[in-house]
Amino acid sequence: MKMRRRPGTRTIGIAAVLAVCAVGLVVASCGFDAHTRPGRDCEVVGSLPRIRPDYCGVTLPPNIAPLNFLVEEKGAGYFVRIAAVQGTPIEVAGRTPQIVIPERPWRRLLAANRGGTLNIEVFVRAAATDGAAARWRRFETIQNTIAPDEIDRYIVYRRIRPGHATWREMGIYQRDLSGFEEKAILTNDYLKDGCLNCHAFTDNRTDAMSIALRSGDFGSPALLIEGGRISKIATKFGYTSWHPSGKVVAFSVNQVHQVFRSAASEIRDVFDSDSVITYYRTDSRSVKTAPPLSRKDRLETYPAWSPDGRFLYFCSAPVTWDDLHAIPDKLEEIRYDLVRVSYDLDTDTWGQLETVVSAQEAGKSLLLPRVSPDGRWLLVATCDYGCFPVYRAVSDLCLIDLDEFARTDRPKLRRLDANSDASESWHSFSRNGRWIAFSSKRLSHIFTRTYLAYVDEQGRAHKPILLPQKNPRFYDSCLWTFSLPELVTEPIRASRTQLARA
Repeated sequence: MKMRRRPGTRTIGIAAVLAVCAVGLVVASCGFDAHTRPGRDCEVVGSLPRIRPDYCGVTLPPNIAPLNFLVEEKGAGYFVRIAAVQGTPIEVAGRTPQIVIPERPWRRLLAANRGGTLNIEVFVRAAATDGAAARWRRFETIQNTIAPDEIDRYIVYRRIRPGHATWREMGIYQRDLSGFEEKAILTNDYLKDGCLNCHAFTDNRTDAMSIALRSGDFGSPALLIEGGRISKIATKFGYTSWHPSGKVVAFSVNQVHQVFRSAASEIRDVFDSDSVITYYRTDSRSVKTAPPLSRKDRLETYPAWSPDGRFLYFCSAPVTWDDLHAIPDKLEEIRYDLVRVSYDLDTDTWGQLETVVSAQEAGKSLLLPRVSPDGRWLLVATCDYGCFPVYRAVSDLCLIDLDEFARTDRPKLRRLDANSDASESWHSFSRNGRWIAFSSKRLSHIFTRTYLAYVDEQGRAHKPILLPQKNPRFYDSCLWTFSLPELVTEPIRASRTQLARA
């Protein structure tokens, strides 16, 4: 029986997915008879289905794009039912294991069930054999949680090839998390194949932001976007953090060196032979530093403002070698403390430096601090040594309870359950503080991919989801690595042409 396309339906997905409305049901068919459904005589399988990406037992935002997936069970037909307490269930049927969920019914179902459970039932039909009809197998129901809190609608990241020292293409891209639209913000073909590295925002907004550049033809400036104005600052911005007022930009200046090993699970390594933190005042258009930020016997990097602007957190390690142009003899002994210093915006004055967690106490190097918008949690990457956790397979994300630090002066590092056995790095909070985006190598141990994890009020990070794609096979052939995922509440309005002209 052939299905006729009804008025008002549209083709979606990769393999001509036809969305049609039935009574109390949304059906999507992938070249398959949508009226052929599993009956009551299914063979019950006492295990969850294998699906890729792993979207089993996850917590997802109520405004996320469909979690399209592949069923990794052999069969001649596939049937998936997605349902919750409220709203119309969605059914997807097809001859291939590729499950592409229609977007509008998905959005309605999630919106109607915030804080509830999303059930996914997977059925696989075996091929017919001589004299025997094909029989359906029913797997255990996948139960996912729809969080009550939304995630910021947009995420901005850098896409680059995972090369050692050279590149051809890279760019800063913006993705709409409610769907699958990706937009290039600035690509390096405008810079004659130069480097686009750090991008930073104010309070998850895009009206005050910066992008750092490195180019043989254009030097190493930074682009500042303030409201509708774009300006080029002739100063090299490294790792960057905007003061919540939008009037101060703290950034590091790093002398970076890359080294290689002849044999290891990760042959690359990075270290700073010298680094300092400086800051840019947007009102006076001046670059400054201060004694707590620029000690000659220390390496300072990774600045991060507290949401009230009263403290600047950063990482600091001692300089234990004399020749700044040579590789230190004991590179594996370089570990960074997590420190902070108070700041008064009105008087432009800095207080005394204090240690939050020392590397000696933690037995690890502490890197990439980010404070939640409510000021309660500080998220930090930890690894065995050094300053570049993306190259350290043992790198984990840990939370520090800043309320506990204020009460006891003895903060504790708590390893997130969202970690894996691969490198975790480059993280950011959503504006409401309930979501984190981070980079992880858990899929291949080579490419960094973007993950989203829910963080509840007790600071527990739930099982993360891989950034969903319209084609569930996307990551099988994607040779890009994604880094510096920053969650923002609004799109970047400056065009590529405007940024290139600046």
